Amino acid sequence: MFDPQTNRYPYPEITDRHYLEIHKDRGFVFDTSYPYIDRSRWFRFRQKLVRMLLNVIVFPMTSVRLGLKIEGRENIKKYKDVLSDGAISVCNHVHMWDYLAVMKAIRPYRSYLLSWGKNINGENGTLIRMVGGIPIPEDSVAAQKVFLKEIRTLLNDHGWLHIYAEGSMWEYYAPIRPFKRGAAMIAVTNNKPFLPLGISYREPGRIRRKIFRQTALFTLRIGEPLYPDMSLKPKEREKDLTIRAHNAVCSLAGIDPKDNIYDSDFNDSKRIDYYTSTYGVGYRGSR
Repeated sequence: MFDPQTNRYPYPEITDRHYLEIHKDRGFVFDTSYPYIDRSRWFRFRQKLVRMLLNVIVFPMTSVRLGLKIEGRENIKKYKDVLSDGAISVCNHVHMWDYLAVMKAIRPYRSYLLSWGKNINGENGTLIRMVGGIPIPEDSVAAQKVFLKEIRTLLNDHGWLHIYAEGSMWEYYAPIRPFKRGAAMIAVTNNKPFLPLGISYREPGRIRRKIFRQTALFTLRIGEPLYPDMSLKPKEREKDLTIRAHNAVCSLAGIDPKDNIYDSDFNDSKRIDYYTSTYGVGYRGSR
């Protein structure tokens, strides 16, 4: 079993809380007038330039820096007809760069990303917006309605949305944390499939450990789409899809859902009694 030294990181007691500090506030207010999906010509022009740089420079650099292996891309081709109609991908969130790995894995699709509002307002906010970041409004019901309407338009236009259903980034954390139910709510409301992705770790070689001080190498596996069970009532549909997505991501990360430290039934991120400790555990089945 490879343990990526997860006990070096100050994980919070509640599973969807953030621990990285944001040192800048650019002052954006995520209200009903904010362009959650900016369709202006200038923004789209800059976004195209950034995507060119991603393909030419950033994706190769990401593969080298993370030691990235991508498995299961045949599912992108196999389910092309389904995914081309609009989809939502979900994945564990374990590194600052892991969204770059996701973007590379799901090509040729170009995804948007639900993001913590403080990240959009922070020092990396412009870059996050350029790669598709959409801030989640937290303080206004009216703004949330506008936000959800924009998401619906995106998905109805055959767009792709990526959601980190754990709710926050915990570096090199091995178990899959509870999924917030809002991700499934979006899938159920818009009748779109989930595509589960799972990130696991491999032990780095001596050179990477010494020169790059690399904690772990990354493997990203792509699963098969999951569909809302339309025979269930909406709330039960959301719960069912949340459980199946969580189990799928566990399996893709090499973890038997029954062995994950969290309850294999519906997970609630506010319940800290899911913990066996405040530290991560080693990755099972690393290869």
